[in-house]
Amino acid sequence: MLLSRFPRVSLAHLPTPMEHLPRLSKHLDGPEIYVKRDDCTGLGTGGNKTRKLEFLIADAQMKKANVVITQGAVQSNHARQTAAAAAKVGMQCELIFEKRVTDASDAYLKSGNVFLDQLFGANIREVEKGSDMNEEMNKVANELTQKGSTPYIIPGGGSNPIGALGYVDCVLEIITQANQQNIEIDCIVHATGSAGTQAGLIVGAKAMNSNIPILGIGVNVSQKLQEEKVYQLACETAEYMGLPGIIDREDVVANCDYVGKGYGISTKSMNAAILTLARYEGLLFDPVYSGKGLAGMIDLIKKDYFQGQKNIIFIHTGGSVGLFAYHDLLKTDCS
Repeated sequence: MLLSRFPRVSLAHLPTPMEHLPRLSKHLDGPEIYVKRDDCTGLGTGGNKTRKLEFLIADAQMKKANVVITQGAVQSNHARQTAAAAAKVGMQCELIFEKRVTDASDAYLKSGNVFLDQLFGANIREVEKGSDMNEEMNKVANELTQKGSTPYIIPGGGSNPIGALGYVDCVLEIITQANQQNIEIDCIVHATGSAGTQAGLIVGAKAMNSNIPILGIGVNVSQKLQEEKVYQLACETAEYMGLPGIIDREDVVANCDYVGKGYGISTKSMNAAILTLARYEGLLFDPVYSGKGLAGMIDLIKKDYFQGQKNIIFIHTGGSVGLFAYHDLLKTDCS
């Protein structure tokens, strides 16, 4: 599984730490929990998208692009990391935000990721909820091309076969660290949304014959839709790597019971999970992705989903800067 043949630019602080969470593990009285700290990738306060952007930005450079275009929700972690990556390599950045959250607070619209996007010099455009985001990106690309620029479109979440390579590589990193720490991994758990992270993890695990199950905790759509999206991207990624046919449908597992009322809308279990990790381990998680992923993992441990398993890895996908955008909705006491 050689990734060196694919163009890549160095953006992340790698390898990210893999840390034991002893107090949380004791509190939940389940398997030992480890956290893969992809909130520590470094770029623009870090996050999982930086791994994907190492391959995507390299592809953009190879195609002589001078401006990158991407899309997401107003508080998109992916948009923030893309803006930072563009600034680092000297490209312009165009961000298209879909107003997915109705009745959004002023903090949501202006602070957190949005404030950092502006610091990184990105140009922000907004479209209404339900817009065809691929069509919107193509419109911007055509506009920029007519003005003499060479645009490069990065899909939402950086989730295509090129971006997914970042998490193919991450599996190798996790297994190497587990071997160094003498840990036998029983399951890898993470929040799954745009599908690139889970697809890459699945392809990497299968390519290495690791037999490590990957469990995605969905943050935005139903199980059927999420698993189909991940499966299609995993198959495309494997084929892109020259490994067609290695992915089976049963490799893709997403639990979408913790989405709540929808993407970016806080839940009581998410709030409790964020508070638990802050108070027990001094770690900060975001209210959209990693927070809901944590809520799912904690509840599943309580329901003995991992019964018989000794060690599980939770991938911290970053995004804690988003806490500032949700501060008026998050409770900070245990009452």
